[in-house]
Amino acid sequence: MTTNKEHTSRLFELELEAVTRSVLQMGELSSKQFQLTMKCINHCEASSIAQILELGSQVNDLEIGIDRKCHLILAHRQPEANDLRLILTILKCTTDIERIGDQAELIAHRAKMLLQRNELSLLQPSELTRSASMVGMMIRNALTAFEHSDIDIAMQVIRQDVQVNEEYSHLTRNLIGHMMEKPQNITAALDILFMAKAIERIGDHAKNIAEYVIFMVKGHDIRHTHSEQAPEN
Repeated sequence: MTTNKEHTSRLFELELEAVTRSVLQMGELSSKQFQLTMKCINHCEASSIAQILELGSQVNDLEIGIDRKCHLILAHRQPEANDLRLILTILKCTTDIERIGDQAELIAHRAKMLLQRNELSLLQPSELTRSASMVGMMIRNALTAFEHSDIDIAMQVIRQDVQVNEEYSHLTRNLIGHMMEKPQNITAALDILFMAKAIERIGDHAKNIAEYVIFMVKGHDIRHTHSEQAPEN
């Protein structure tokens, strides 16, 4: 016979599973926003912008719903240890996932401005798309690490962030050189620089999620520290 305690425990597990699924759904939507944004670099259309913004609205709604559910769980269940760390991780992850979407929208708007000024051809897609490809992988890996509580994948995301930062520095130097050689292209080059910075920031948000996963699994907060190695215990 099932006791009240067992019944309550099972309900709690179901609540945690449901809110975790919502986080993954939110992550998939933000990832799709980013993928659509990258297409705007090569060919920006009004319909793509509208789709990106609609996905952003869905992400925002999910964030609000997840926050509400987590606050209710904290108030009614008073979770401890691993369950408490999971809830705290979810609350932090949703903020970074939402900001991934915000940065994707920023990139799309910049691409639209370049298109309107007939300057989209000044882009060097290979340089941006190389960084974007790495960042897209970081997002996917960060979500996988969260879903499976996988520290190894989380550490892979952290290492990938170093490469993204190096790509951003390289692109920045190239753009500065371009602006010095062709001052007439400064406005376009600045828009491209903003886009590159947004891509780099999205990588930072993916890295944050990976760091939260390590906290969730190990109970160690490695933010603002040298995080080349995961804690042993």
